[in-house]
Parts: sequence; structure tokens; C-alpha cells
Amino acid sequence: MSTLKTKKRKIKVLIVEDSPTVSLWLEHLLNSDPEIEVIGNMPNGKLAIDFVKINKPDIITMDIDMPVMNGLDATRIIMSTTPIPIIIVTASRNAKKHNISIEALAVGALTVIQKPIDIAFGTKSEEIKKMISMVKIYSEVKVIKRTNLTETEKINVPINTTLKGNLPVIKLLENKKYIAIGISSGGPEILKMLLDSISEKFPYPVLVVQHITDGFLESMVLWLNSTSKAKIKVAKQDETLFPGHVYFAPNRYQMGVKQNRIDLLEPDGNMIICPSVSHLFNSLLLNYANKTIAMLLTGMGSDGAKELKSLKDAGSLTIAQDKESSLVHGMPGKAIELNGANYILNPEQIINVLQNIEDSFSNK
Repeated sequence: MSTLKTKKRKIKVLIVEDSPTVSLWLEHLLNSDPEIEVIGNMPNGKLAIDFVKINKPDIITMDIDMPVMNGLDATRIIMSTTPIPIIIVTASRNAKKHNISIEALAVGALTVIQKPIDIAFGTKSEEIKKMISMVKIYSEVKVIKRTNLTETEKINVPINTTLKGNLPVIKLLENKKYIAIGISSGGPEILKMLLDSISEKFPYPVLVVQHITDGFLESMVLWLNSTSKAKIKVAKQDETLFPGHVYFAPNRYQMGVKQNRIDLLEPDGNMIICPSVSHLFNSLLLNYANKTIAMLLTGMGSDGAKELKSLKDAGSLTIAQDKESSLVHGMPGKAIELNGANYILNPEQIINVLQNIEDSFSNK
């Protein structure tokens, strides 16, 4: 008796690129992989928007510099109308400009990569392998429609009342020492909102693990620093933590806290994610469990979810971002599933919590 094998569905890709040469080259490379099928090739953002209304691809590779409508505007519109995973594939001059790359991530792109240097047909360079791998990985991400987050209904969270559950916020906020944030896809826009809401007078140091393409972290920190009154920096080994300062885990290092100082470690062979939210949360669990306010925000995967639950059980105040405002609800969604969050909040509500903390200390 013969058995029929189910044919695996191919990943459907839309290429948005104004150069016919580069466009055909990308199509050739992507179609050379048996798991990928290019279903469209649009020369500008406006035609891409029209295309996705009729044919929904699994993922879009988007250039930035194009006539009629550029890639940033197209990404913003697609993510607010017909959300589809988008990776920016652009010239190296754009990929290296921090304002362009970070703006692309802020409007909903999942990552930014530069076009492989060698565009000879049939080339199998590491850059091309990486691009194909990213197309496969990010095509599986479940993205959510973007809304204008500044128009989210603002719900006041007084410091002496309860949002959900039976623990008054005042008791959970008392005697804290650190705020820890884990965030991934969709992070830059949310972080900008949160960090713009605090000042140098904020009473706690803030520690952040942001999953981001290698080489873009410093650019994002510069971008965030341009509008925030808090001091934002990439963390350095053994530096003392100060209130009103925001410390980002550097690329290729795990970040923890020890004796109120930054503790950086090179990852061992067992650590797939670096830097990881899990490592930061575990460090605080070990040394400052009941002194921590921990947040797990938008992002793919489950990094930090189990550790958020452990922090909650040990006396931390824990917050997970709600599904409606998350670009990707993987990390916070998993934490909610594990009952790891005291509160499930949107960015405006988290801002209210941060401002209540700052106001409560300034009024003392």
C-alpha cells in the first residue's frame, strides 16, 4: 500500500525593491531555496500596499529608498492595516544610519539587514545564507496590527489602588530598588514612550535587555537619548548603578547585577540568546528578588517568561504587556500563560506606573 506524503507549504515572499537588477537577484536567491517562493516583486511602497490587500504573503523584504512611497511609510501603513512580518533589506549606507534603521524598527519592521555585498547570481556567501535564514525565521512570527499607541485609552493607575488581583499597588511598589525590562521585536517604539516619561530624578536604575540586530544597539541608545531626560547608556563591567540612569545589556554579553554594580559575562556554549532576559531576571532573583519591578514587553519567543514567574513568586512586582499593544506577543504572552504577571498593562498604563513612582519620591 502506497502512502502519500503531504507536500510542505512554501513560504510566500513579497520583494519590495526599486532596482530591477537587485530585485531579480533577490528573487533568484530566495527562489533557489526549496522552502521559499517569491509571489510578487513591487518597485515601490504604494504598489506593495495594494499587493498585500489582495495577496497576503507570509513575509515582506522591504527596501527603504524608493520612488512614489519609501519603505518606512509603506511599513507603517502595512503594519497598521494588514500586518505582515517585514524585514528591511537595504543598502549598507542606510543600514548603518542609526536614525533610519531605528525608525524602521519603530514603525514595525522586525529587523534591518543590509543587502549582501556580492550580487553575483549563484553566490552562497554568509550574508546570503543569513538573509535566507531570517526570511524563514521571521515568516513564522505572528505580528499584530499596529495602532497609534499615543491614542491608547489612558487609564490612571493610582499608587494606592488596585488594577487587578488583590495586592494593592502601594505595597508592591514600596521598598523597591531596580526596574528590569525585557523586550524584543517592536521594542524601540515602546522603549521610547516609556523612557521619555521618566527623568534624571527617577528613583531607581533601569536595566534593559533588548534583542536587536548586532551592531544597532549603540544607534538605538543614541536615538533614545535624543529625547529622554534620563541618562541612557550601554552598560559597562563593574560600573555602579545610579537612579535616573538606564543601562542596556551590550551585544554578546549577559548582564546581571551584583552588589549594586553591573556584572557582565561572556556567554557559555549553552546560552542560545545573548544578551538574554532570563539571565538578567535570574540575577535579580538571586540577589534582589523582593526589590525588583520586572517587565516583559513585546517580543518573539519566550525569553524571560519563566523567570518573570519566579520573580513574581519571590515578591517582585511583575508586569506583562497586553496583546493589543504588542507588535509580537510571544514573550509577554508566555509569561501571562504561566501566571507570571501581577499586572497586564498597555504602554500608557505602564507610563502611569513609572510616573507614580517618580511622583511619590519627589513628594517625600
